[in-house]
Amino acid sequence: MWRQGAVNDGEGGTGQAGRPQRADARRNKESLLDAAAAIFVESGVEAPVRDIAAKAGVGTATIYRHFPTRADLIIAVYRHQVEACAEAGPALLAAGPTPYAALGRWIDLFTDFLVTKHGLAAVLQSDEAGFEGLHRYFLDRLMPVCTRLIEAAVASGEIRSGITAYELMRGVGNLCIGAEHDSRYDARRLVALLVAGLREPQ
Repeated sequence: MWRQGAVNDGEGGTGQAGRPQRADARRNKESLLDAAAAIFVESGVEAPVRDIAAKAGVGTATIYRHFPTRADLIIAVYRHQVEACAEAGPALLAAGPTPYAALGRWIDLFTDFLVTKHGLAAVLQSDEAGFEGLHRYFLDRLMPVCTRLIEAAVASGEIRSGITAYELMRGVGNLCIGAEHDSRYDARRLVALLVAGLREPQ
């Protein structure tokens, strides 16, 4: 079983952040985090470790070795998803077809991340300092990406100027509050309307 422990918002989650990982070990860990994220979406963050292990195709001991506490795993999943969202921005902008299309697709990914990060706040409730550190990390990684996408779409004449990354991300976040608990509410549809409203009038 996972032992109880304080939240660690560091990169490694297990005190091994300074130790370089081999490429195959890093890929294995990323696969484990992807599996954990999928299980959390299906069953919440209290899902049995055996379910995560089965999804990842590893033994439970492997998960315990990487993540001594459940909080360690949840935060590692959160950071992993933030990094994926951050890396997607430049890739989408490069792939086109237009900066506005890239911005819209990135906001879709951002919305999915917000809607599906089940239980994180509850896990961090007893560790306000840890939560604040993660929130700073979230903003530091994603605001520059969103800013770049917005600036590209403004420069191309597709959206109006004056909107900041913080405003847009905050607006999307507000639309996503509670969405996972209400089947009658489609946050993604409302976010799509918000993004459509950014368009420069023709």
